[in-house]
Amino acid sequence: MSTQLPSIKSWTGRLVNARPDELRALFLSFAYFFCLLCGYYILRPLREEMGIVAGVGQLQWLFSATFIAMLALVPLFGWVTAKFPRDKFLPLVYVFFIANLLLFFGAFQWEAARPWTARVFFVWISVFNLFVVSVFWSFMVDLYTNEQSRRLFGFIAAGGSVGAIVGPTLTATLARPIGPVNLLLVSAVFLVATLVCIRLLLRLAPAADRRDDPRTSLGGGLLEGLTALARSRYLLGVALFIVMLTVAGTFVYFEQAHIVSQTYSDSASRTRFFASIDLVVNVLAVSLQLFGTSRLVRWFGLTAVLASVPLATVAGLALLGGMPILGVLASVQVVRRAGEYALTRPAREVLFTVVGRAEKYKAKNVIDTVVYRAGDALGGWIFAGVTAIGFGLSGLAYLGVAIAVVSVALALWLGRVEHRRAAQEMAQPGA
Repeated sequence: MSTQLPSIKSWTGRLVNARPDELRALFLSFAYFFCLLCGYYILRPLREEMGIVAGVGQLQWLFSATFIAMLALVPLFGWVTAKFPRDKFLPLVYVFFIANLLLFFGAFQWEAARPWTARVFFVWISVFNLFVVSVFWSFMVDLYTNEQSRRLFGFIAAGGSVGAIVGPTLTATLARPIGPVNLLLVSAVFLVATLVCIRLLLRLAPAADRRDDPRTSLGGGLLEGLTALARSRYLLGVALFIVMLTVAGTFVYFEQAHIVSQTYSDSASRTRFFASIDLVVNVLAVSLQLFGTSRLVRWFGLTAVLASVPLATVAGLALLGGMPILGVLASVQVVRRAGEYALTRPAREVLFTVVGRAEKYKAKNVIDTVVYRAGDALGGWIFAGVTAIGFGLSGLAYLGVAIAVVSVALALWLGRVEHRRAAQEMAQPGA
């Protein structure tokens, strides 16, 4: 063990410029995100297929139902964070979703209720993936400093991408031998593993805390996250950036649903296509996260990295508007989603390192869940509305270009504000 440790430190140092005292928390954070996204991606192909089975013309209703479910969860999460300290409410969130998975496993055994169970499951997993990932990143921006986040978040994000590669692989391998429903139990096992990572990270956290005592609750009311968001121009900017980018991404998602349903007539082919896209996206994302994200932030700055995917979305939608075909769609989805995971998400999380702890957990959770799904719902109804008045796939893509341009402008503004806040924080005594 002792002979291997220096080489691991040297390898990690070259890769992400991590200090020896950061390695244990870094690898635990990597493992935490790996288990979390592996558990989710085991189930993701089932979600995509259920969306098409429910009817492409009904997707806006499912997105709206997801948004309403998010709204219902916000006060519940606000109550939990107000009542319990961090080391209690973090595990509680994952225990709650593990219990949900077990309930769905039981519900799927009831054959007569399967159609409605499938619809509810589509909404649930759309809530689940955003909620648990939001809580993960809230913990990360609380655990690491602004300076550390720029160096380490790309590597930590790579843990999720590796999990997102292993998850679909497990689904493809196990779906036939054990059946799709039993994949719920496999996913639950990975969520249990996240609880172990959380417990070990919490033991390390006190040494890294710089502001509030994590052993006390955050306090505040049930809707504290919403009020904190409304009070902050900076956080409102982050929220609007996410809405604009999400609406543009939703346009791509709906175009995908239409083009794929027109290209493939059977469920197996569609599911295989979705799984293939997931695999390519995550292989590209993890390569970029391991070898490119921290370097790109260091070379070009956070602002440029934050704006890169919105710019790619503008170009991709313009290309899709000219050629709304499967090959172009697949290329746009791969570039956009890989960039989102490897560049936009780590850069976006850095934005939250310059706000207080209550904002990191409460306001951030509202942004990552309710605001994000509001963008989905808004994009879905805009898509349905302009389709109803005669827009074709090309016209819809060009409308998405205009929306993505707004997200580019917001990325440039947010990067400048974050830089100013980080400089002010470093200038404070004891920083």
